[in-house]
Amino acid sequence: MRSLILCCALAVVALAAPQDKYTTKYDNVDIEEILKSDRLFNNYFKCLMDQGRCTPDGSELKRILPEALESNCTKCSEAQRRGSERVLRFVIDNKPEQWKQLQAKYDPKNVYVNRYREQARSMGVTI
Repeated sequence: MRSLILCCALAVVALAAPQDKYTTKYDNVDIEEILKSDRLFNNYFKCLMDQGRCTPDGSELKRILPEALESNCTKCSEAQRRGSERVLRFVIDNKPEQWKQLQAKYDPKNVYVNRYREQARSMGVTI
């Protein structure tokens, strides 16, 4: 679950570094600015859903998302994990339709929702 939210972090993670960790190049992206702006949020959402153009960081985020989901974000920095938690809370609480669409695209069999349910619950998020 936490990894799915990494996707929603909308550019918290971008270019993958050689095998160990994702680049921290985008760790200072202002997630709050993106979440507060419907225009910015929707642009990243459309990128992730193949419904709109992607910025370079959005393209990389979309590219690495399957691996991040599969690995429980083991290549993520601490800042990326914190960002993913923030976005998790926001999307579930404020964007339920987009959350459903992201789940349908990136976790159609609820593999990751089931895998990360307890982790989300420990963060105070019900999925």
